[in-house]
Amino acid sequence: MGNKLTDLMKQAQRLQSQIQKIQEDLAEKTVEATSGGGMVTAVANGRQEIVSIKIDPEVVSRDDIEMLEDLIVAAVNEAKRRAQELVMGEISKLTGGLGIPPGLV
Repeated sequence: MGNKLTDLMKQAQRLQSQIQKIQEDLAEKTVEATSGGGMVTAVANGRQEIVSIKIDPEVVSRDDIEMLEDLIVAAVNEAKRRAQELVMGEISKLTGGLGIPPGLV
C-alpha cells in the first residue's frame, strides 16, 4: 500500500509540473478575434488576458459610440473564448481528454 501511495504522489507531482509548464507556455501564445469585418481586433493570451485591441480609425465616430462599444465587446468576448479553447486543447493533450475543468488547472 505504501508503494502505491508513493507512486501516486510522484505521478501527481509530475502532473503538477507539466501543468505549470503548460501555463507558462500558454502565457506566450496568443489568439486573435475580430468584429465588424475586421474593424476591431482583440488579441488575448493563453491566460485569457486581453493583451491588445486595435480599432480601425474609420469606425471611430462621435455619432455612433455605441456601435464601437458593441464591436469592442464582441471582439473581446470572441478572443477570450478562443483563448479558453487554446487552454482546453493544451490541457486535453496532457490529460488525455479527461475533461478537467479549466478552473482546476
